[in-house]
Amino acid sequence: MREWRRSDFDAYAAANADAEVQRFLGGPQDRDQSWRSLAVQIGHWELRGYGQWALERRADGRMIGRAGLWNPEGWFGVEVGWKLDRDMWGRGYATEAAAAALEWAWRALDVDRVLSVIEPGNEASLRVAARLGMRRLRDDVSSGRPVVIMAIDRPAFHSCSSGAIRPQSS
Repeated sequence: MREWRRSDFDAYAAANADAEVQRFLGGPQDRDQSWRSLAVQIGHWELRGYGQWALERRADGRMIGRAGLWNPEGWFGVEVGWKLDRDMWGRGYATEAAAAALEWAWRALDVDRVLSVIEPGNEASLRVAARLGMRRLRDDVSSGRPVVIMAIDRPAFHSCSSGAIRPQSS
């Protein structure tokens, strides 16, 4: 997990153009939309002091996705989220990165609860949230689409979830 670099843009845009990767994230984006989206990721860090990190695989330095915290104006609250290139799915990277982001949130932010906003059909992300110790808080709507709000509070994360999550070597 690291800060964004200008050199990340091509990989970021390629992932955003993948309809399956973007299935639950508003659909594919062209390069112009991806540029604006990356600018929003970087701007979130400037405005909030936290955000989503670029995920780089240690073995070869490849940027494989993003994960971290999200809370734009009017959002549901501080959210932990993740997105990986399709060929990286099922390897534990999302869980590992989200757990690290939660640990960072508890240390750096004055929050007692962190959310994940997930479309009901996104079974893989619902499983990641469950592995993190998150529980269904409520159903809601985001951008006209139904979502499940998953949540975990600080004591629950430290008592059950973090002990079950072990970083993987990559």
